[in-house]
Parts: sequence; C-alpha cells; structure tokens
Amino acid sequence: MSGPRIGILALQGDVREHARGLTDVGAQPVEVRRAAQLAEVDGLVLPGGESTTIGRLLQVFELLEPLRAAVVAGLPVFGSCAGMILLARDVVDGRPDQPLIGGLDMVVRRNAFGRQVDSFEVDLDVDGVEGPPVHAVFIRAPWVEKAGDAVEVLARVAEAPVAVRQGSLLATAFHPELTGDSRMHRLFVDIVRSSGSGR
Repeated sequence: MSGPRIGILALQGDVREHARGLTDVGAQPVEVRRAAQLAEVDGLVLPGGESTTIGRLLQVFELLEPLRAAVVAGLPVFGSCAGMILLARDVVDGRPDQPLIGGLDMVVRRNAFGRQVDSFEVDLDVDGVEGPPVHAVFIRAPWVEKAGDAVEVLARVAEAPVAVRQGSLLATAFHPELTGDSRMHRLFVDIVRSSGSGR
C-alpha cells in the first residue's frame, strides 16, 4: 500500500529537506505550485522561509484563497517556522498587509527569539512524539503569543508555545526538516492518516 501524497508548498523554503523527511516516513512528497494540485494531495507542508514573501507569492500564484478554502474543508497542513506564521489568525510584529492562510486559533509573534544571530538549537520534549527529545533548530523563529482553547500546545521553550496542533493542523516554530530526525513528519503523516485523507 502506498503512503499518503503530501504536498509541499514549493514557492520558497526548505522544500527538498521536507521531501526527504516525508519520504523517510513512507509518504509520497509532491511539490505544489498551483491551486489545482491541492485536490491531488492528502496533506500539505508549508515550509520555512520568509513569511511575508511566501504570503505575497501565494497571492501572485493565486494560491491564497484556494489554500484558505482547503484548510476550512479539512486538508491537514503542517507549517514550520514561516508556515506556522501563515497558519495563524493574526501576527504580532508582522506587516499590516501580510497575507495569512489562517486555520489555527492563535496569534504568533514574528522573530520572537530575535534576529538571525540569535538563532539557536535545543532539545525539546514534544507531546505525541515518542523517544528521546526532538532536536529543534530555531532560525528567526516565531512563538505563539496567544492560543485559543482548541489549540493543543505540544512543546514550549521558556514557557512560550513552539509546537501546536488544532485538529488536522500542526505547526512548529522550529525547523524539523534540518535535523535528519523525521519524527515530526511521522506525527504529521499520522495526522493525515487519522483524518481520513491518507491512503
């Protein structure tokens, strides 16, 4: 039996690295650049990158509204770093015209841990991930400033939520695709399968 087809938004960011993580856990990664491709995938990864740039590219490629509709319709989505920002309902320290997909009932703060020079790595206990702590890479990362009751916090750094889940939506402030540890991808594939979207 083939694994679920997981799209990776391929406009900017760590597309190859996410594809490798998904392949490692038995999923079939598919690069997504057009709205019509959303109907061909069981789930979608929004990779890290620069959230305002990705938001503008979503508008240029006419993907923003189809993505919003897909999230409302229940498409499982995993956003890492910039992807977390795009899934938020609001952003602190973002541009006022920053396009967001939404779906997660949370407010995030862009660059919450500081600038590029303040990037860091830490081992995190993540609810739902078995085994040793997850090695997390934070690069100009956001954190969750405020989360609604439906948002489950999976991991924190200094009390700030950095991994969350709401239904079939998963988001991390860190970059799991950069470490060679595919357990966050496995968690997402499990979410896809349990949502009924996966093969």
